[in-house]
Amino acid sequence: MEEVSQLITAAWRADGARPLNDHLWLDLREGGRHGFAGVIARDTSHHHAVGYCQVSRGNESWSLDLIIHPVHRYDSLEIAPDLIRAALDVVASEGGGHVHWWVFEPNNIHRQLATEVGLRQGRRLLQMRRALPLQPELTSEIADFASCAFRPGIDESEWLKVNNSAFSHHPEQGAWSLDVLESRISEPWFDADGFRLHHDNDVLNAFCWTKIHRDTEPAIGEIYVIAVDPSVSGRGLGRLMTIAGLHYIEQQGVSEAMLYVDADNTSAVAMYIALGFTPHHEEHAFVGDIAPGAPS
Repeated sequence: MEEVSQLITAAWRADGARPLNDHLWLDLREGGRHGFAGVIARDTSHHHAVGYCQVSRGNESWSLDLIIHPVHRYDSLEIAPDLIRAALDVVASEGGGHVHWWVFEPNNIHRQLATEVGLRQGRRLLQMRRALPLQPELTSEIADFASCAFRPGIDESEWLKVNNSAFSHHPEQGAWSLDVLESRISEPWFDADGFRLHHDNDVLNAFCWTKIHRDTEPAIGEIYVIAVDPSVSGRGLGRLMTIAGLHYIEQQGVSEAMLYVDADNTSAVAMYIALGFTPHHEEHAFVGDIAPGAPS
């Protein structure tokens, strides 16, 4: 763990973005679970790991991430293929499945690596940002809109029902269990007041979970997860919950907010643009289907 942590820190400093998404990071930090594996590449002439590849089982698919130490990236085409193939062999040995390899602003080397290990271009994720504070006309939209803080020990079951229904086919956010939710709640950044819920006749039908990144300079707020129960979609609750989340972030003294959205989710992208967000960068997934037991 310490060896991988040092590699993550080196890559983070070099790129200005933390490797591993939250799902993969928690799997690594908690020592893994069924459907988790990490592969390390070492060079005996150095005192640090030169590369790391991790796979974690998600909702009907696997997530993969690759980290090459910044001083060894000129050797990426030699180091990375064996790391990725070893990780894909783990997927094969666990029954196979659909794999997503997420890459921050991919270049031609990433595309060449993907082709070499049999992966192809898949989902595109936009990170969008907007400045705060909100315009008064946006704040006025939620003047009569009620939202409340998440109540640990009370709201878990109902929240899981709405989340898993809204994200039923989402590879990372769908099929959450109580253990997964509790692992997020136990994170140092968790703030129940920033986890906004909206009820109608005491039934939860929408939420906006925010996160403040205080490890950046300056701090930035995130619309971490937002969803509306499919049974009440089309009522504008997504827009109102987004404004409520942004308002909370603003109240924490944060001057910028961001979120992630699938680039092909045109209705959501349009809504966020209407709320003042603009694209900041893209992350791409290279995807493939791994057969059970198939060798690399």
